[in-house]
Amino acid sequence: MDRIPIGTMVDGLIPNPAAYMANIIPDGFESFQLTFWQTIGQVGLQQLSDQVLRVLEPVAIPISAIGVYGNPLESDEMAAETRRSLQAAVEHAPLFGTSIVSCFTGRLRNQPIPASIPAFKSFFEPLAEKAARYGVRIAFENCAMGGTWKLGDWNLAHGPDAWELMFNALPSTNVGLEWETCHQMANLIDPIQQLPLWVDRVFHVHGKCANVYPDTIKKYGIHGSQSMVDHRFPGLGDSDWTEVIRILKTGNYKGTIDIEGWHDPVFKDDRELEGQRNALAYLKTCRARTK
Repeated sequence: MDRIPIGTMVDGLIPNPAAYMANIIPDGFESFQLTFWQTIGQVGLQQLSDQVLRVLEPVAIPISAIGVYGNPLESDEMAAETRRSLQAAVEHAPLFGTSIVSCFTGRLRNQPIPASIPAFKSFFEPLAEKAARYGVRIAFENCAMGGTWKLGDWNLAHGPDAWELMFNALPSTNVGLEWETCHQMANLIDPIQQLPLWVDRVFHVHGKCANVYPDTIKKYGIHGSQSMVDHRFPGLGDSDWTEVIRILKTGNYKGTIDIEGWHDPVFKDDRELEGQRNALAYLKTCRARTK
């Protein structure tokens, strides 16, 4: 691959994901990530793969990853659904032509991050072994979902100190990160300094950026009544995506960048697709600058 494909995310639970992809292919998207919130529900992945590949194979556009975002480490019914869905995603990923399943790690609710590491290992070690048999890698999304080191109810994998604990507990080479600049910026981490240190663990990249407001932080702090960060489409945030792509290329990154929408405070609702098109054009310009 001589360039990093740039695509977008598609909700696997909408009535006809394949038709949606077909409608936006002319906009120039080069890959699609299928995503599910907490569970795949009643979706038949075999049938969905047939529908999707009928649309994508003639234009040589890949499914980059299948994402299931829930908390598999708890003991409630939805956690069981998330575990079932992750197993199914691993088993069916090759049918979509992808080698990546992305997810939250989950965590034990309202416990500090280290307390969840045994449960994390207990579930994901056998899942990673199974994934390896299917030729699949597991990429952990780096969103805090409102959590901190001490408390939270969704995800461990939102910062480098947690990543070190996770990968020490589970050193399998087919587990890594689904990374983006936005979540690091929201934690006041410099993504440009961070990425070279972790690029060999990055399996998938989300195209989402952020505006961080220093004046708000100075006046209200980071836990005050006023938001100190907005999630933005790439090109509207504070990160230099030309440099992000350059670091990815230097690190021999073989994946895609898939735009994550549905967060921008300006380009939303009936302007959502406009925002995605703008982000696509911006990221393609950044990519061209790295040649």
